[in-house]
Order: sequence, then C-alpha cells, then structure tokens
Amino acid sequence: MKLYNSLTNKKEEFKSIVPGKVTMYNCGPTVYGYQSIGNYRSFLIADLLKRYLTYKGYEVEQVMNITDVGHLTDDSDAGEDKLEKKAKEENKDPWEIARFFEKSFFNDVEKLKINKAFKYPRATEHIEDMIKLISILLDKGIAYIANKSVYFDLSKFPDYGKLSGNSLEDLIAGKRVEVLEEKKNPYDFALWIHNPDHIMQWKTPWGKGYPGWHLECSVMALKYLGETIDIHTGGEDNKFPHHECEIAQSESATGKKFVNYWLHVKHLLVDNNKMSKSLGNIYSVSDIEEKGYPLEALRYYLMSGHYRQNLNFTFEGLKAAEKAVLKLQNFINTLKETDNEHIDIYYLVEKAKKDFEKFMDDDLNVSGAKAVIFNFMKDINTQIANRKISKKNAKDILEFMNKINVVFEVLDFEYKKSQGIETELIELLINYRLKLKKEKNWELADKIRDDLKKLGINLKDTPKGTVWDIEK
Repeated sequence: MKLYNSLTNKKEEFKSIVPGKVTMYNCGPTVYGYQSIGNYRSFLIADLLKRYLTYKGYEVEQVMNITDVGHLTDDSDAGEDKLEKKAKEENKDPWEIARFFEKSFFNDVEKLKINKAFKYPRATEHIEDMIKLISILLDKGIAYIANKSVYFDLSKFPDYGKLSGNSLEDLIAGKRVEVLEEKKNPYDFALWIHNPDHIMQWKTPWGKGYPGWHLECSVMALKYLGETIDIHTGGEDNKFPHHECEIAQSESATGKKFVNYWLHVKHLLVDNNKMSKSLGNIYSVSDIEEKGYPLEALRYYLMSGHYRQNLNFTFEGLKAAEKAVLKLQNFINTLKETDNEHIDIYYLVEKAKKDFEKFMDDDLNVSGAKAVIFNFMKDINTQIANRKISKKNAKDILEFMNKINVVFEVLDFEYKKSQGIETELIELLINYRLKLKKEKNWELADKIRDDLKKLGINLKDTPKGTVWDIEK
C-alpha cells in the first residue's frame, strides 16, 4: 500500500512503526459553529483511510481532537479566540458554546456513519499536559517568556518549513503576520497567551492565560499515540502554519521525528468557488438534510474523487451521487431475488477484488476503485439478464461485496431513500401492483408504474418477478 506523504511530496510504501498496528491523529473540529460539509470531507477521508487500513488487517488507534479554546481568527497570535468571539455574539458562556457545537458534531458523525475514534480529547481537559510540554521547551531554551506569554523561538529550529516549504527568511515582518513587539522574531508562534480580557483562563508558573492552538494538538497526539506517530491527517489549510508548528514543538521536546506520513485533503469547492459567508455557499449536514437529500448520498459524494484534488460540490453532483448509491442498493436487492442457472463467476469476483485493492492501495484511489465495482456490477447484471445467476452465485457475490467492504465498511454507505421515497414503500407499491395485475386492474397497475417513473424509478417485469432501478 502506498500513500502520498506531504512531508516528502511523493508516494511511499506504507510501513507502520509497530507491525499490524497504526497510530493515526486527525485534526478535529473547532467547536464554535456548525461544521461545514468541507470539514466533513476531511473527516470522511480520515474515516475511509482508517477503514481501508482495517480491511488490510491493521489495528488502527485513531485520535481526533476537539478544539474548545485557543483557535484564533488569524495567524498573528493577536487575533480573537473564535470560541469567545462566538460567545460574545450570542451573549453566552464560551463553555456553553463549545458543548453545544461539540454535540452537534457528534450528531453529524453518527448521521454520516463515521466510525468513532479511539479518543476525542478536549483541549481544555489537557491544560496540565500543555504546561508540562511548555516547561520542557523553556528548560531547553527553545521557548521564552515575554509579558507572561510564552513563545516558541523558531531560530532554534532550523527545520521549520520542511512540511510546507516555507523558509524562515520568507516569514519576515509585514509579509504574513502582524508583528507583536514582545516577540524576539516576528515569526515566533505562541505556546501560551496572556490576555486578561480572555474569559477562559488557567494558572501557570509564568502567569494566567490560555494555550495556543498549535500546542494543543501536539500535546494530545503525544499523550495518546506516543512520541512518533504513523499518520497525521488534516485539511490542506492546516499544513501551514498549524502542522508546521506541531512538528517544531513536538520534535524539539522529544528529540524524535513527530509523524512518519502526513496526508492533506484538498479544499471542497461549491460551484467552483471557495466556501465563504459572503457567497452564502457554506452548507452544514443539516442544510443538506433539510433540502431532502439522503445523507448516504452526501457521504458517497464527499468521498468521490481523489483526496489530493479539489472536489467541486454541486447539487446536480449530489443528485448523481444519489443515483449511484441507488444503483448499488438495487444491485444488492436484485441479487437477493435471483435464482436462475448456475455458472462459474469465480474469475469475475477475483478480478474485481484484485482490481479494487490495486486502486485503493494506490494512495486511496477511490475513483478507480468505484469504477471497478460498477464495472463488476455491469458484468453481473448482464448475467442476471441472461438468467445465468443462481442463488449460490448471488450468495457468493454478496459475500464478496461484504468481504471487500465496498458498500458497508470501506466506503460505508447504504441506500434507504430515493428522491424522498422509502425503499420499503417502493417494494410495497410493487407488491400492490402485482396484486392489481393478477386482478387484471391494468389501469391502476400502469398508473403506479408511470408515477414511479416520474420519480426516477424504473420497474422491469421479469419471469422471476419485478425488479426496479434508477432511470438512466
């Protein structure tokens, strides 16, 4: 299995530190608002990676943080805390804001069928661990105190920029960040922030304050996964400065390599534009639900395309994803009702399994893997149409689909709705139509067929009964 490592900018053979076990850290939500479907693309890719590693036989120990303090509105260490800003806007306590949106996040995780991580540590519950790490850096002379805040001295870490490609020379005053005079160097970043006006405060040996965002992830990753981690994922916007700062402080504290494989997910666009409040194109999971789309289709769509390429979200694309999911579910439904001649399909199953793994092993090439499955379905459907698939064949195919986890575990989607119609209702209408045909009530039977066709559902009468599919 090969993964594209952002640290080396090339595909590398994946080898875990401990054979058979993978440690993985995923940058999680900052709980000051509803997570966008762009955020969930990153979370879903992490979920897909975890599922496929499990499919490959690994035991995956996954940690995803909950940022409930310290994430500022800019990179200057002088911006406003996003959580406190939201709390002021709603005239609420920041702790109340954090718990509300954390609950919303976990509700979405359940709706999107994202496998739960081993740990979801909150930043605010690891303050003592943060103080210990800062103390180590201070003792080593890599961090310094200025006006009761603590900064990381980047002049002491010459490798800064090895992930993002940014050099210290490029990070000069006035170019990227607002300069704080108390810093030794304009590009030094905050480990601990002193601000008497900040509501969330903790005592430290150097004064009251709150932690820097970058510090939080290092502390929680090191605490739960060890000094060197197999895989760290996040959105491409996390690469600099967040992940770069994580590397600097972690490796300075431990003297060891922090992460072996970095994976970064490209942005989700909406109608070829970046998501922004001004364009009104930021959608939450609830927004998609309220528009009547099944979340199985959203999950499928957000995992479409390669994670290292921008994915353009459109509602036309979401409708296409819904149809694709229906085809998969119909394939399963048809197999369950199939009982014809028996033929040897072993070679078809083995070829599909081999090709599926070939694409997934190639840096999670989901598009290629899905093409394999749909081509396999096409071949099997041809055999079904020719009445060449027996119950034994169907059982073998269903076992194969479960074994490679294409539908339920690796890609993890089930289809329950089609354009607002419950699958169970469709089956009920088909059975009622059959009853009408037996009673020779052709007019009403035809009306049911025609009405379903208007909703995108095609009925096909076969010698073994009626099957249904999405209209092509």
